[in-house]
Amino acid sequence: MLQHDPLLAELGLAPLWVSRERAVVPDEIAPAAPMPDMALQPAAAVAAEPSKGHSVEPRGDASPDAAASSARSSATRSDAAPTDDIPFDAYDASDSFAGYESAAFERVDFVPPVDFDTPAQPSVATLDFGALRERVASCTACGLCEKRTQTVFGVGDEEADWMIIGEAPGENEDRLGEPFVGQAGKLLDNMLRSLMLNRTQNVYIANVIKCRPPGNRNPHPDEVARCEPYLKRQVALVRPKLILALGKFAAQTLLKSDASVSSMRGRVHHYEGVPVIVSYHPAYLLRSLPEKSKAWADLCLAQATFLKAAT
Repeated sequence: MLQHDPLLAELGLAPLWVSRERAVVPDEIAPAAPMPDMALQPAAAVAAEPSKGHSVEPRGDASPDAAASSARSSATRSDAAPTDDIPFDAYDASDSFAGYESAAFERVDFVPPVDFDTPAQPSVATLDFGALRERVASCTACGLCEKRTQTVFGVGDEEADWMIIGEAPGENEDRLGEPFVGQAGKLLDNMLRSLMLNRTQNVYIANVIKCRPPGNRNPHPDEVARCEPYLKRQVALVRPKLILALGKFAAQTLLKSDASVSSMRGRVHHYEGVPVIVSYHPAYLLRSLPEKSKAWADLCLAQATFLKAAT
């Protein structure tokens, strides 16, 4: 059973009450409809949501269009609602995602996964969690190993039903060795809490890339290919009932597609036989607040898909 108004308010999805004289909304910006009761929506109903364009959402990027949308949303919100309605407005995500603003919206050409075993090492596909963690910690398969502080393997319940897959470590993740920390991590924690979940119970969190790209740049196709066997083995060991892919590179890597996140949302995909729901990266949501309502719809679809898979 989903939680109610406090969590909607924390996610920025609660109805806004304003005086009649101050409720002036520009013509091009439609007023947000109040959220329905938080009872679980059927997967089909959420999946039927029409696509809102085909913008590409990179790792936490604020694209020109998204930045303009966010600016218009901020201008409207400053007249229409108190500043504490969306607590994440005040967060400064620049610490972990300082390099994302300049990332290009390039097409991703995929390189086949590389299982870089040597005669002295067993195949990645045969490793248990402990051996896999050690292999990742000592990995030198690509140039990312040269500037990392440490690898970011994963965290959570190793027998979880839910698996959250992000893109690549940021500055704080590289420093702490844990995925999704900082302001984006706090937003992810609140997203999980709205589903009665947390990162230590029945949830496992990992990234496609285990080392931080310099300057938080987008990962290169060869880097994704060399890390993918690790992720594939993590999925095989956890055996989740549902995967939530957050961000462009996570979704494109799992689904072998160069489509945008907006075009992959609202549908159930599959990876290695596991249902996959695609949504926006929390760092992107921090800079594109209007997209939070779409992320909420994705969570509802994920919950409905999980319940169907669990029965």
